[in-house]
Amino acid sequence: MNSQSRYAGHRFPREIICHAVWLYHRFTPSFRDIDDLLAERGIIVSYEAIRQWCQKFGPDYANKLRKRQGRLGDTWFLDEAVIVTVRGERYYLWRAGNQDDNVMDILVQKRKDKHAARRFFRKILKHQGPSPRRMVTDKLRSYGAAKKEVMPTVIHCQDRYANNRAEASHRHTRQHERQMKRFKSAGQAQRFLSVHSQVHNLFRVGRHLLRAPYYRMFRSRAFSIWLEVTCAY
Repeated sequence: MNSQSRYAGHRFPREIICHAVWLYHRFTPSFRDIDDLLAERGIIVSYEAIRQWCQKFGPDYANKLRKRQGRLGDTWFLDEAVIVTVRGERYYLWRAGNQDDNVMDILVQKRKDKHAARRFFRKILKHQGPSPRRMVTDKLRSYGAAKKEVMPTVIHCQDRYANNRAEASHRHTRQHERQMKRFKSAGQAQRFLSVHSQVHNLFRVGRHLLRAPYYRMFRSRAFSIWLEVTCAY
């Protein structure tokens, strides 16, 4: 689908649409906050239209970013400890990251048994390709049972504290969950977190690790990739 047909039928140009989606997934504003930010620029659009833009275009942007970034490392850090409450029901947030702190995949599930772990492994492999060299998890037995069926040759580390990297990566989820006053459904949580993780990967350039000129260079590159993915040029 070309960029013209993708945005056909919308009253606002693609530059405004992709900018609104970027604001929502890059920072922690509500749809009404984005409404005000656009209004300050003289762009009058309802928060409901912004919600529909994010719901329609967000997954498409995320899929393009995922394909562009390719395979992310050979060491996986997996975690399922975070619980998301949706309409009084508990869901487990399964998250996979690599050695560079990039989020590889996210899956919202009601259980954390062998079947859930196996489903998560297959989802990651579908997007990442070959099995990793090594994976790091907590001591949940479901990981080992599912690994024997799906990735039997992978080195599996369950040492104490080894998985702290994955557990710390959930802080962005909690921040957005508070701003959104909890997720309304498991599907909404899955859609939002899948898009948010890809946008976060693109614009997480390690500012505290780089000198200013290099940081600005990587940030400019991230913006260029975003404009190319959203066809907003």
